[in-house]
Amino acid sequence: MESQLGLIEQSFNVRYSSLVRDALDSLPDSFTITDPSISGNPIVYASAGFLKLFGYSKDEVIGRNGRAFQGPKTDRRSVMEVREAIREERAIQISLLNYRKDGTPFWMVFHMSPVFSEDGRVIHFLAVQVPILKRQRRVSGCGEGRNGINLCQNGAGFREPVFRCCRRDVCLNSASQPGPALSQYSVPELDYPEPEVDDPCEASDLEKRKATAALNNILSVLMNYSELTGRLVSGKRCSPPRAGHLGASLTLSLGRIKQSFVLTDPHIPDMPIVYASDAFLRLTGYSRDEVLGRNCRFLSGLDTDSLTQFQIKECIRTEQICTVRILNYRKDRTPFWNFLHISPVRNATGKVAYFVGVQIEDAGNTQEKHGLRPDRSQFGTVAAVRVAVRGSSMSASSS
Repeated sequence: MESQLGLIEQSFNVRYSSLVRDALDSLPDSFTITDPSISGNPIVYASAGFLKLFGYSKDEVIGRNGRAFQGPKTDRRSVMEVREAIREERAIQISLLNYRKDGTPFWMVFHMSPVFSEDGRVIHFLAVQVPILKRQRRVSGCGEGRNGINLCQNGAGFREPVFRCCRRDVCLNSASQPGPALSQYSVPELDYPEPEVDDPCEASDLEKRKATAALNNILSVLMNYSELTGRLVSGKRCSPPRAGHLGASLTLSLGRIKQSFVLTDPHIPDMPIVYASDAFLRLTGYSRDEVLGRNCRFLSGLDTDSLTQFQIKECIRTEQICTVRILNYRKDRTPFWNFLHISPVRNATGKVAYFVGVQIEDAGNTQEKHGLRPDRSQFGTVAAVRVAVRGSSMSASSS
């Protein structure tokens, strides 16, 4: 878990100024930021508004996937819509039933948008949550005020807002701040029967606009603080994805594979790394930004065997698999023996799309350099990568 938290810290520190957390902490909205390049697309930032709304502490949220806040009555079709938006790297706004830490279900506007780097890659997903208030119930003697809120006459002759939440409890002090029509009133405890959570709860235009405004404001903060580091981000893809760009769907699929491996693209000059697993980063000590776009030669050093390097080149040229034992170097320049298995990865049409290299640190028990047999875990990693690549290419061809 420590290594995962280290990647989460890098997710923010590399991209934004160190002041970004203070700026985000000052915002009143409920929102999360996730990183699809880290295994499981975990939450790397959760706002104070989100923690208050869901009842969790920061330590209970960071590193978890958004699935943790779904429950038995969360609509599976809505969840699939969100997953499809992630796969297609696009924004989505949807009504979604989520659950607090105490198990209380509530309806919310879920507005998610990708965050793009300058080169067109999705580096984060930003999601805003706005609780939905139910306004359909009319009370005798009530009129309708602004924003569709029912206003009821009380005993003193004043008009008070009456509303129900699409959850089991009544919102007494909503973090959504729906506007002036509510800000001047205190809402009394109302004895309503529990609203049904099985039926979809439609958000008002006001709530949808609030979610959109909050998301745009947060994006502007991220953009401003990314300028200070020179690694600009945007809510829109400002340039076409560079060659070798992996879609969010393939990145997430590869992120589920726990072994150390890299994916390289033979169709780009110098065959750069286009994906590096979390375990590879732990093994070598490099960050993801220091690895992507480089040829695997950067792991070699003075004592790396040139004949072994030539064997690797030949297996790539002939599109064959090979297994070697090669001396590599970590970022701190400490050497380690790498029991390396390389295999071509073909797409749904049968053409070689990538090469995968699976690494196991060799403690020195294996002295041979050639004619080695891959470890069983390496076979399993190659198979999992092939499934992910073929599935991604089939989805792309059908969309």
